[in-house]
Amino acid sequence: MRITGILIKNVDIVDIGVHKTADIYIKNGLICEIAENISPENNDVKVIDAKGLTAMPALMDMHVHFRDPGFTYKEDIVTGASAAAAGGFTAVACMPNTKPAIDNVDTINYITTKARNTGVRVYPVGCITKKMKGDELCDYKMLKRAGAVALSDDGKPVKNAEIMRRALEKADENDMLVISHCEDLKIINKGIMHKGAVSELLGVPGMDRASEDTITAREIILANSVNSRVHIAHVSTAGSIDIIRYAKHKGVKVTCETCPHYFMLTHEKLMTRDADYRMNPPLREESDREAVLQGIIDGTVDCIVTDHAPHAPEEKENFREAPNGVVGLETSLAAVLTALYHTDTVPLERIVELMSVNPRKLLNLPVEKIKTGFPANIVLADLNKEWIVDPSKLHSKSHNTVFKGMTLKGKPVMTISNGNIIYSEI
Repeated sequence: MRITGILIKNVDIVDIGVHKTADIYIKNGLICEIAENISPENNDVKVIDAKGLTAMPALMDMHVHFRDPGFTYKEDIVTGASAAAAGGFTAVACMPNTKPAIDNVDTINYITTKARNTGVRVYPVGCITKKMKGDELCDYKMLKRAGAVALSDDGKPVKNAEIMRRALEKADENDMLVISHCEDLKIINKGIMHKGAVSELLGVPGMDRASEDTITAREIILANSVNSRVHIAHVSTAGSIDIIRYAKHKGVKVTCETCPHYFMLTHEKLMTRDADYRMNPPLREESDREAVLQGIIDGTVDCIVTDHAPHAPEEKENFREAPNGVVGLETSLAAVLTALYHTDTVPLERIVELMSVNPRKLLNLPVEKIKTGFPANIVLADLNKEWIVDPSKLHSKSHNTVFKGMTLKGKPVMTISNGNIIYSEI
């Protein structure tokens, strides 16, 4: 049957300033009508009984690693997009630590072309410095013209403060956001997990909080000195939350993100020496977890990302030698619903803001809305569906999830991108 439209019946609609039950009629990729008791125009309209389900604007993750080009044994753009769709995302921004790095037009074109038929918009993030070496700034105007939506050397910091200051200045001239990976490599000193009681007990080198906090403070001072925007990636410490909160209060143009694992888990997960719980920055202590959570509640944290970082199973076998990183696209919304919504910590509207609205705003992209005339980019979620995370069932090539074996409450059951169903459990 040729589908000419989609009619979603009796769905709970949640958007900014909107919470109601209605039908949504989708045609030609657009939301044509939102009302009660809509009847299908003909038999070619796919009718979905969504009673008990919730419709939200499709999500965007502004921090993923799709490993393509260069490391496609871990993930590629097609499998990464498939994981994104299963998680309720219709857009992602992919970090530039590929091979070659995203510092040239050809690599940007490769990514956007390969993503074209996935149903997920994959926006490249360009390098701050050429080949991410920290020495010479990229041509930001060229990168933006080619399709880059932001700048980062994620995976490593820009060590030279003067180069970072000039990067912020040049990025501001091109209205591009700089996303900073805040880590002082000398303080880290080859640590593999948070520096604390657990690292001491395991006898492994630890990552001191100060490594994150000092560079967070540096970036804020530099951004303030040139009156530019700066975005702090994957915040994990109480100190960085405090610094960012204070800077915002003082009017500095700083924004930040965090990941579900930083407000749900602590370094105690590493007691089993399981490298699947290793990422950078690392899982920290209960006081940090609580501070990150408070940052979400009070608005210090602007968005929730996954830092989706796939690795092959054999790479994660040796606890000490394993690379840092965890997958997260397929568990993110479920984790957030479990930890924030079902605990009455934040309302659904705030989750829409954190996972759909703000990432797009920060990257100067159109904000998705469940509103007549807007593109039909929608995630349907069963807020009360309980499920156990089984790594073997993930769509990603890699299965290194920190939520393995956990029961989560809430799950995306359908993702619609420009009027096309790109993922469905219904």
